[in-house]
Amino acid sequence: MRLSLMTLLIPDYDSAITFFVDGLGWHLLSDEDQGRKRWVTVAPDPDGPGLVLAQPTSTAQTRALGQQTGERVGFFLTSDNFAKDAARIEAAGGHFIEPPRDERYGSVAQWRDPWGNLWDLIEPRP
Repeated sequence: MRLSLMTLLIPDYDSAITFFVDGLGWHLLSDEDQGRKRWVTVAPDPDGPGLVLAQPTSTAQTRALGQQTGERVGFFLTSDNFAKDAARIEAAGGHFIEPPRDERYGSVAQWRDPWGNLWDLIEPRP
């Protein structure tokens, strides 16, 4: 087995596609109209794990927007150029909540996507 997709609740498909694809440079893997919803998937690498972008369909899902992991970092991006990718995240609408810090495994900083979800950007040590 391997993990292929995870769901990320977003308030609007098109703004999420703009953030991930136009802003971060990810790949739009699918965008299929399924009648009452769309099947939208994005990934930084078309051969790696990705996200299903999903608009809420219930009150509970709406309440979970931006809080899917209960204030824990829920998503981790690995970078080979921290400064470049951090600038791209900010230009796309992400917001860093701390300056980069040096950990034994590399440089890391927490940031929030436009909906409030918490992410780590990590540049591992060589």
